Amino acid sequence: MKKILVTGTAGFIGFHLARRLVKDGFEVTGLDCINDYYDVKLKYARLAWLGFDEKLIRDDISLPSSLISNHHFIKLNLTDKEKLFKLFEKERFDAVVHLAAQAGVRYSLENPWAYLESNITGHLNVLEACRRFPVEHLVYASSSSVYGMNEKMPLSVSDNVDHPISLYAATKKADELMSHVYSHLYGIPVTGLRFFTVYGPWGRPDMALFIFTKAILEGREIGIFNHGEMVRDFTYIDDIVEGIMKVMQKPPLGDADFDREHPDPSLSPNKYRIYNIGNSSPIRLEEFIDAIEKELGIPAKRKYLPIQPGDVPKTYADVTSLQLDFGYQPSVKIRQGIQEFIKWYRKFYSEV
Repeated sequence: MKKILVTGTAGFIGFHLARRLVKDGFEVTGLDCINDYYDVKLKYARLAWLGFDEKLIRDDISLPSSLISNHHFIKLNLTDKEKLFKLFEKERFDAVVHLAAQAGVRYSLENPWAYLESNITGHLNVLEACRRFPVEHLVYASSSSVYGMNEKMPLSVSDNVDHPISLYAATKKADELMSHVYSHLYGIPVTGLRFFTVYGPWGRPDMALFIFTKAILEGREIGIFNHGEMVRDFTYIDDIVEGIMKVMQKPPLGDADFDREHPDPSLSPNKYRIYNIGNSSPIRLEEFIDAIEKELGIPAKRKYLPIQPGDVPKTYADVTSLQLDFGYQPSVKIRQGIQEFIKWYRKFYSEV
């Protein structure tokens, strides 16, 4: 397994994964439509770090990296199935890591159509491409948001997830269902990863660490939702990438002992699995802010607000199955992760 397609490489997780893959000697094609959900300057800066000049990027044209011999990038929208199929037919990928999606719980309240186009149509097109031009393994991004109203902690992949509370979460649950269908009908080995609050350098501007750091440095108030009673399983980007690398290289074989009378939602007799990928060490949002204050040396101006529609009050990943199957063990503590982010943030925004 050497030739890998990574969708969403102008995004946070996709960028870091592409870096790791090319470093480890894989031949990588990165794909992204570079939409304007958040500042495209950050997206182009990520691509520039990988050796892709913004001025040379053109729609639907594969561009070689000026820095890395085994890396190409193509600007392509996953909703354009014909162009996507042509890419698959030409390149014949060994594996696909599908991370491109319309992110953000709160934005789904404003623009629900973006989620159907990217997360449903885009995901379906990737599945179809993998059916028509078979791959050894499709790994895709799901989300901890699928747990919705679930309150039993830690959140387990064996739990029912039929009560999402945002359209974003509903589209991710739909991705899981469609993936199982394609694995069942066409034998595609498919693994879904439910990410838990990923943070770190080059992170998204709509995520808590980025928002809080920027506001504190600018002397502005930070909004703390649910009156400070939010708990998150913050997971450092390097631990996420390590987990993806392990999973990608071991396609699921199917559970020969699958219990059809009492089915486990994470398992299947088909080549299909679901895993949580998180830190499994949740902390209160107030503690997270305390750590940011200590690292910046500046107190935050805190404004307590009600919980927002679509938000869940607590996440906590049960990663037992990922540990048993792949030896997954997150290692970056929250203080260290925040230090790395703020170091990157100060450097990046002093230079742009």
